[in-house]
Amino acid sequence: MQNERWILPDGIEEMLPPQAQMLEQLRRDLLDHYKSWGYQLVMPPFIEFLDALLTGTGSDLDLHTFKLTDQVTGRQLGIRADITPQAARMDAHQLRCDHPSRLCYMGTVLRTRPDGFASSRSPLQIGAELYGHAGIESDVEILSLMIDTLVMSGVKDIHLDLGHVGLYRGLAQEAGLNEAQEAVLFEALQRKAETEINTLLATFDITTKQRDMFASLASLNGNDAIERAHLLLAAAGDEVKQALNYLQSVAERVKQRLPELPLHFDLAELRGYHFHTGVVFAAFVPGQGQEIARGGRYDAIGEVFGRARPATGFSADLKQLFQLGSAAGKIPSEERILAPASEEPALQQKIAALRAEGFCVISTLPGQSGGAAEMGCSKVLEFIEGVWQLADAE
Repeated sequence: MQNERWILPDGIEEMLPPQAQMLEQLRRDLLDHYKSWGYQLVMPPFIEFLDALLTGTGSDLDLHTFKLTDQVTGRQLGIRADITPQAARMDAHQLRCDHPSRLCYMGTVLRTRPDGFASSRSPLQIGAELYGHAGIESDVEILSLMIDTLVMSGVKDIHLDLGHVGLYRGLAQEAGLNEAQEAVLFEALQRKAETEINTLLATFDITTKQRDMFASLASLNGNDAIERAHLLLAAAGDEVKQALNYLQSVAERVKQRLPELPLHFDLAELRGYHFHTGVVFAAFVPGQGQEIARGGRYDAIGEVFGRARPATGFSADLKQLFQLGSAAGKIPSEERILAPASEEPALQQKIAALRAEGFCVISTLPGQSGGAAEMGCSKVLEFIEGVWQLADAE
């Protein structure tokens, strides 16, 4: 039988040189950029108690989470499928500050099912979260940082999709829909299945105006969706109108800050509906059916940790951005130097000095095969006129 121990599970990837080094450089550049905006790095654990990981996410994250039993406590543990709830726990419980706090993170998450580009089950999640401010300004800041992330990754032709979960949630509350009705109509809206939507609405005990407003959501997409929504949802209550006005204000700020960014609206797109509480946004590029970065407002998540604070954030899979962006084609220019196998003190001092200057110095191992060319070295250290000097490799 053929030995297949080298095969990885579906959706689990590894990265080899030099791509791994390029990805690591991009990681450093992005975290340094976040730091320049005031975002502080946090490193949550890869595994923790399940109930903390699933806070505020409902069934959206539950199906993606690997679960196991803790042999010490007997409680259920989860391997994180999303770092956002962990960052919220750290802000609410450990940091406990009253002023706005900005956190960023980078780490592998593990998912039971493929998700997104390349069907990965082990994304390298990068993201930023802003806690303690409920205004439009914090949503626009996070959205702008998300776009910066894509641009720095070399992603081209970015399109932004904007929506607000408060529109559907407000209509559902006004109509008095029960949980089952709200869920089944939600699923039909995500598919924009207009015939199914109208059939469902006919079975609900709601007014004709309410039916018309629900049905109109499926068509409220495009550049003029907000203008049409003001007309089609004119009979809605204050919550819906406030959500629509908020979304319009966010869009105006984004156009002012990022005038070249194509902006699209889809008021029936309710990604993260059970998690988000306000504006939602996602970035798309041509040729990819799913978003490559996503974010939005999720004010209620910290309540279970004892301290509910306004919150907004975004996340993306850095491996996906790396594959889509031009950064994947930039081989790092690095001069590699081959040193002979010797413990001679002057040689070791020269090697240490070169490494301190940022050079890559590889020491030859006794009896090894391959020389400078095979090791990717353009220079060698040679003993010339009584000192160790750099020379061109032959």
